[in-house]
Amino acid sequence: MRNIFIEKLIEASILDSDIILLTSDLGYNAFEPYRAKFPNQFINVGVAENNMVGIGSGLALKGKKVFIYSIIPFLIFRCYEQIRNIICYNNLNVKLVGAGGGFSYGNQGVSHNSTEDLSVVRNLPNITMFSPGTKTEVSIAFDFMIKLKGPSFIRLGKAPEKILLKTNSNYSIGDGVVAKDGHDIVIICVGNIIKDVIDAADKLDKLGISTKVISFLTIKPINKDNILKLTKTFKSIFTVEEHNKFGGIGTIVSEILAESTNLNIFFRRIGINDENILEIGTQKYLKEINGLSSEGIMNQIKVYLNK
Repeated sequence: MRNIFIEKLIEASILDSDIILLTSDLGYNAFEPYRAKFPNQFINVGVAENNMVGIGSGLALKGKKVFIYSIIPFLIFRCYEQIRNIICYNNLNVKLVGAGGGFSYGNQGVSHNSTEDLSVVRNLPNITMFSPGTKTEVSIAFDFMIKLKGPSFIRLGKAPEKILLKTNSNYSIGDGVVAKDGHDIVIICVGNIIKDVIDAADKLDKLGISTKVISFLTIKPINKDNILKLTKTFKSIFTVEEHNKFGGIGTIVSEILAESTNLNIFFRRIGINDENILEIGTQKYLKEINGLSSEGIMNQIKVYLNK
């Protein structure tokens, strides 16, 4: 995903010299073309993430359009106080670009995994959040981010090679994008777990459970009407995310449903379980032990539906 992102950033920077990219000694094999084309718009601050946020904030105060890049634990968790107090409370035009969503760095252990970031970031004021699952969604998210005047955060992972979503020029911020049609149940997902979700939905279809899949590119704001509209058609709604069950898309949807009245709906969250959080291994292995492989997602839904 980061390669798609940097391609879009290069295109935008050709037209706008106020764009600045900051990194904390990361981005190798991706940022070299940007640095070569725009040496005066690229700053590697070294291993000094908190300082990077301060530098970026100062540049934003001088009218620059600032992109700050690091892997998510170093960007969000290490710099949370600076992001909260300097960027968000002052509504600065700083775009936080976090790499390694979910278990992308699984072999590095919990210090490199990002399984709580959506929960943490969505509590901040003035911030817009994107969690793309495909190359198309990365492109859509960038087009919105470059136009936003306040803070924003994008959670990048590894995009599936298969084109799962076509370009959607009619996308409005906060909306969901239909990745697969169905009429019995609906799965709402975020991020690149979309590939496993679609595969799980195909397996459910073969069992006679017609499954619709909707990807929510934007986490905050989110179009509540989009979700409530589903309750008029579907009696069972599931959320799936490569994130802790608490605070992510599952919590967001449950809040929307809980605050609505007269809903006769079956709802369940599927996500990362606390008891497995200390496990180390490949992204594939960590998804499997958390029931987030296509087979695991399908089996959990089958159990919930008593099928």
